[in-house]
This record gives sequence, structure tokens and C-alpha cells, in this order.
Amino acid sequence: MGMSGELSRSGEASLELRASHADRDRVVDVLRIAAGDGRLTAEELDERVEAALSARTMGELAVLTTDLPTVAAGVTAEVKDVDRIDQKGGSARRGDRWVVPRRLEIASEWGDVTLDFTHAVITHDTLHIDLDMRGGALRLVTRPGVVVDTDSLVTDYARIKARPAAGQDVPVVLRVVVGGRKSFGRVVVRPQRRGFVRRDPTP
Repeated sequence: MGMSGELSRSGEASLELRASHADRDRVVDVLRIAAGDGRLTAEELDERVEAALSARTMGELAVLTTDLPTVAAGVTAEVKDVDRIDQKGGSARRGDRWVVPRRLEIASEWGDVTLDFTHAVITHDTLHIDLDMRGGALRLVTRPGVVVDTDSLVTDYARIKARPAAGQDVPVVLRVVVGGRKSFGRVVVRPQRRGFVRRDPTP
């Protein structure tokens, strides 16, 4: 049994390795992505994140993601620290499983910007938006667990209209902090419209 015994022992040994902060963070990222995909409930996410942050060994971490697709781990590599939208008179949109960065800089003149978080891939708990926008509309489409904070946004002749998503008892998955300046136009925060179904244009 020599060889197989050695293999199983080395496998067990790797699971007994002490976990680092980076190891825990990687697992938390995978859990957040899985929750964003609807694979984990808010309660499961809370329980597993808590377990991940207190895990001592690689084995304790491995148990938390055994029922989740391993491909999710690769998504964390695509997460940008800073993303930027720079436009004049156009319209920009982020949606359909976009990977939310840590910080988003928006420079826009007389155009619209839509950030749709309905199916966004969320790997961090906070998104900082640095806004420099003149005219047009900034639209933030939320889902339960995504909250928007516009308290630090400076407005000149601009309106802020915010409607929270349903399910106020849902734990916060992402806090969007909007700062900077909005001149003219408006900022609209709203949940996805109920009953909205994207129809296939082909008959």
C-alpha cells in the first residue's frame, strides 16, 4: 500500500496546513460570487463567511466551497481595483454579469450612465464611485442586499431620486458609496422593475 498510503497522507497533510489571510479572502470572494449567482442564501453566505474568517486550516476552508463551482475562483482575477467611464454625450452601461470593481471613476458630460447590479458579480462589500458628471442621468439598478449611499455627493441643480429594493431584512452584500459632484440632470436609484423579462427579439 506504500504509494497510495503516502498520497493520502500528503493530501491530509495539505488540508492540515494553516490558512493565511489571503487564503481566507479567496474563499470569501468565492462565497460572495456564489451568493450573487443565487447559489447561496443570505443566511448561508453569512454563516460561511463567518466560518471562513475564523478557519484555522486549509481543510476547514475547503469544506466551505465543496458544493460550489471551482470556476468561480477564477473570477476574482478579473476584479479591477479601479475602473473608469469617460464619455461626452454618449451613454454607458454596466450590466449582464459585470464584475464590480473596488472603485469606479465616472467622468461624463451630457450623457447617461447606467449601472445595473441585478446580475453583477460582487466580490467586495463596498464600491466607491467617484462622480464628475454634468447633465444626463446616473441610474443605479439595485437588488436586495445592494444599498446606495449618496450622502457625500455634492449636487448642483441635480435631483436624487432613490427607491430602495424590496427585502429590507436581507443582509447587505454590497454598499455603493457615491461621492464627487453631479451638476444638472439627476441620479436615480431603483430596483429592477417587477415582471421585467428580457424577450428574445427572434420570433
